[in-house]
Amino acid sequence: MCGLPGCGRAATLPRPSAKDITQLQYVSTRGKAPALGFDDALLAGLAPDGGLYVPELWPHFAEATWAELAGRPYGDVAKAVLAPLIGDAIEDEALDAIVAESYAGFGHAAVAPLKQLGPGEWLLELFHGPTLAFKDYALQLVGRLFDHVLTKRGQHVTIVGATSGDTGSAAIEACRDRNAIDVFILYPHGRVSEVQRRQMTTVAAANVHTIAVEGTFDDCQDLVKAMFADAVFRERMRLSAVNSINWARIAGQIVYYAFAALSLGAPSRKVSFAVPTGNFGNVFSAYAARRMGLPIERLVIGTNRNDILARLLTTGEMTIEGVEPTLSPSMDIQVSSNFERLLFELMGRDGAAIAAAMAQFRREGSLKLGAAQFKELTGLFAGARVDDETTLATIRRIHESTGELVDPHTAIGIRAAEARRGCSATPMVALGTAHPAKFPDAVARATGIRPPLPARLGDMMTAPERLTVLPNDLKSVQNFVRTKTGAAS
Repeated sequence: MCGLPGCGRAATLPRPSAKDITQLQYVSTRGKAPALGFDDALLAGLAPDGGLYVPELWPHFAEATWAELAGRPYGDVAKAVLAPLIGDAIEDEALDAIVAESYAGFGHAAVAPLKQLGPGEWLLELFHGPTLAFKDYALQLVGRLFDHVLTKRGQHVTIVGATSGDTGSAAIEACRDRNAIDVFILYPHGRVSEVQRRQMTTVAAANVHTIAVEGTFDDCQDLVKAMFADAVFRERMRLSAVNSINWARIAGQIVYYAFAALSLGAPSRKVSFAVPTGNFGNVFSAYAARRMGLPIERLVIGTNRNDILARLLTTGEMTIEGVEPTLSPSMDIQVSSNFERLLFELMGRDGAAIAAAMAQFRREGSLKLGAAQFKELTGLFAGARVDDETTLATIRRIHESTGELVDPHTAIGIRAAEARRGCSATPMVALGTAHPAKFPDAVARATGIRPPLPARLGDMMTAPERLTVLPNDLKSVQNFVRTKTGAAS
């Protein structure tokens, strides 16, 4: 029985056929890695050929199946959505318990509540988890999935991840004090908010290690990918990932799109979403929900002035530029790793073509879509660039008109929704990706109000910090991991 209020037994939930559940495999976007079941893809994180795992076939729910989920609690929607993606890798009873535990400690009874901002305009609050950011919704689940699979196999892994602010703290909170996991989180030194940093560095768990890299988030991400590309190091350390390169992260995020759409009338009514994003993982989860049959009409991408995605949607070309610090540091990214998953679909799932395209992108810093690919992309996606001045103005205006305080990332999502709304009859949902107290300086600058941290975070702002500052150097980071992990022993 699910432990969430009102959650029914797994047997009462709509399920796809047994064949669909047991046979789903995951393939690499670059085409040269063997297909894996969900549990092996979870532990692998990044495919050995450098690609990202995606379902070999997209599970598809009929309209009647979605309709059966309308009005269900968040936990029920999660189990139904995840069942065909996990297959027989995890038994039903274990999945029920994992889902119940994952969301039991969230700070709102609805888990992911919707608030109306205006006519047809909604805010999906995704900051009621333990670290006050949307990453909790997937990572609380992923940490327990790791623990379940590793315990069953009697194995240990070393998780390495890069964060622009929120993934790190959510991953640490999900994986702390777990005997089968060591966690190493790399973040750009001096480029995250104080709250974000302290959520990582004040965790007094022996298996948690935070590394402040003297560089940008993209540098951190490159270091993580380089560690995975080093086959000897990867195998000896038994590396795995909790970044959105891990398919399980994408799967966990599909749930809140389904929950929000069903709350607003799906499947008989279309819904659109506006997503503030830098790495494309969050919005790709919305795309995945659409591929599973959810009636999503439009996906709007909001960026700050690090606008590679907004420029792509205007010009059809991805071009890397320098990363600039902004009021929305979690989006200070110029290499959107998860776009490779969408590119795989746009290029007809041709792994060799993806491998060549990504090699060119890395070599030349630019990649241009073909006309047909660009047409397909812009048929669903739209983009909007929101600078710091407009971000502050949006925070101020939303507070004045609704009484709500929103953080800078959420403000970008709201402004992007307004700029690229589309059909006014279709509800537009902007994602509230972080609690305003995670970015109090920006909120206070816009409104004169400094939002307090929730009481449950206790003495985090005065607790001692544990971190190691390292240069942007692969050997230095690898040596640190070697000396601190239990995987090599």
